[in-house]
Amino acid sequence: MATTEVERKRGQLAALAIAAVVIVVGVPLWWRTTETYRAWLPVNQINELAKIQLQLSVDVEVVFARGTLTPEQQKKVPLTQTHDEEHAVDADTALRYRYDTKYRTATIMEEDALNQPTAAEADVSLHTLSESPCGSVVVYVIPESSSLLPEDVGVYIGQRRTAMLRIGSQMRVGRTLKQLLAHLEPRVKQVLEVMSFSHSDITAAVSDRVRLSPGNKESIADSMRAFKASPGYEITFSLLNPDPKSHRLHWDIEGAVQSYIQPLLSKLAPVANFSIDSQILYYAMLGVNPRFDSSLNAYSLNADSLAHVINPVEARLGSSAASSNPVLNFLLYVPDAHHSPLYIHGHRKQEVPSNAFHSPRWGGIMVYNVNDFYGPETEFPVDININMMKVMGVFLAQLRLMLGVQSSVSPPGFLVEPCGNAGLADWELDRLMWSRSVENVATATTTITSLAQLLDQIGNIVINDNIAQQVSSTVTSLQLAVAELEAGNLGFALQYSKEAILASERAFFDPSLLHLLYFPDDQKFAIYIPLFLPMCVPILLSLLKIASEIRQRRKEKQAKKD
Repeated sequence: MATTEVERKRGQLAALAIAAVVIVVGVPLWWRTTETYRAWLPVNQINELAKIQLQLSVDVEVVFARGTLTPEQQKKVPLTQTHDEEHAVDADTALRYRYDTKYRTATIMEEDALNQPTAAEADVSLHTLSESPCGSVVVYVIPESSSLLPEDVGVYIGQRRTAMLRIGSQMRVGRTLKQLLAHLEPRVKQVLEVMSFSHSDITAAVSDRVRLSPGNKESIADSMRAFKASPGYEITFSLLNPDPKSHRLHWDIEGAVQSYIQPLLSKLAPVANFSIDSQILYYAMLGVNPRFDSSLNAYSLNADSLAHVINPVEARLGSSAASSNPVLNFLLYVPDAHHSPLYIHGHRKQEVPSNAFHSPRWGGIMVYNVNDFYGPETEFPVDININMMKVMGVFLAQLRLMLGVQSSVSPPGFLVEPCGNAGLADWELDRLMWSRSVENVATATTTITSLAQLLDQIGNIVINDNIAQQVSSTVTSLQLAVAELEAGNLGFALQYSKEAILASERAFFDPSLLHLLYFPDDQKFAIYIPLFLPMCVPILLSLLKIASEIRQRRKEKQAKKD
């Protein structure tokens, strides 16, 4: 009897010891070794970025030439004024524009530069004196008697970051300096909207964060042509020769790129990296049969059929599998001898002067007719040298549109100097950099906040240290970009915004996020039940038996007392 009692107590102690080991050691160890690793993320800072107020600061310098201020007015300059504009785009996004304007009189060397015969020469001379910082604008106020501008021109905008504004002599007589500056302010604002940025440009740049109303969507239709901001772009020039038996085509694409395209890409180096390649495709036909127009004795493609041209041709172009950058395609199509000449007609049935068209966020196609190079009795094949100046003029204009370099509509009385061989004026580069900086910030904030919400909602996703590092890098770069925009340092703001968008995309598209994403709970039960059930049942039964014996003993003791 004593032996049986000892064995029973030993069994109870063994069951309690095993249960204690399982509960105290086994369960925490199992929980620790099977939990999903989730590194720390700066959630509070990400939530702050979800509601962001961007401030864009522009340094403006207004320089008065001789004859534009009275002696009394000259005594009150130089002076500085600050003008702020606030726009609430939506509940989470607000825009503020700050213009720090400094007013001063022209120096002797600037006066000499303004005495040049033409405005273009004066613009070059002023640029040699001092180069304005990126993102800034200098406006020279010249008297009405100046011969720099034609009579019907009130504002001249050159290729640099300077503008010349003509003021009438009657505006300075009998007026205080404050009244004169108030009269100049709306005209200077017009200059800034052309040379720096406009509210519609910035609104279009934050479209990733904002749900636009129908009216806003119409106002940013032009921006939809351009590719989204990217750290790099692939540019492909293709020559399509559907009839190599008749036409032996020669094009100096390498020399043309160096002469016409490379100057533009060199100026765009702060915005993105570019790589260029070219190819010749033989027997490449359009996907649409052109119609013969007897009145013109030529073939034509109308606007409705242009949409069907790209898909068949695109299948022959190939793609760059080694790069994830967007590809800009520029196609030069030479019609075969049986469908020449071929002209493109617009929506109003009028012939397009450039004989080319472009597809938003894809590229452009130009039709190059060569029927004038040979007569009806010419023996085929004919050697034809393509006029690359004519071709590159069209492709350069299309490339500017694809990259977002849009020539804004100038107000009446404005004269804008053509960009020349550089393909891009300095102020056009600044205008693009403002838009790209804001667009990068908007895209990166949207990406990182979406990632944070996804990780918060799905607990099975593993957050590695690499992802946490990319997220932290994104937040830091975004904060620096916003601070540089507020300080007016456009170059640094663009650089930090590019770093932010690269880090956010690396974190969002990291393949490790998908490892445990599709691991439902029923699969967990299917794995753990065969492992834990055989072990837990005996332990639970032993504990229940021990609890039952304890209750029985308590009842017996209570009965004896009674």
